[in-house]
Amino acid sequence: MVHTTTVPVRFSELDPYGHVNHAVYATYLEIGRVTALDAHGLGLTKVGADGFQFVVVELRLRFRAPAEADDVLTVETGVAEIKRVSTQWRQRIVRGEDILVTADVRSAVTDRTGRPLRPPPWMIEALGPLRTDA
Repeated sequence: MVHTTTVPVRFSELDPYGHVNHAVYATYLEIGRVTALDAHGLGLTKVGADGFQFVVVELRLRFRAPAEADDVLTVETGVAEIKRVSTQWRQRIVRGEDILVTADVRSAVTDRTGRPLRPPPWMIEALGPLRTDA
């Protein structure tokens, strides 16, 4: 993966068994994508001001091991594919060498009303360094 984001596990994210609740992983993945976009000049405020937004249309997760209290996780993020109006993101959540979650996320580029749009050249160029095949 080409971008990493560190996320600490907080007590409020734990289920009664002391593990991170499965729904929280979607938030960790979003933090990873938003941080990666921001680091490459595509912060959501800037993109929104230009009339665009990234909308998640599909999220597939595979849980391999639980995260627990006091863990510090790393979200690894990359763009596997750029299509006409969508991008395919590949992400992993790891704790040290242990892979906890793998994810495939399809995100559409839309206008502010939700209508799909073709990303402009400047957006595709900015996503280039995040490509996992680059």
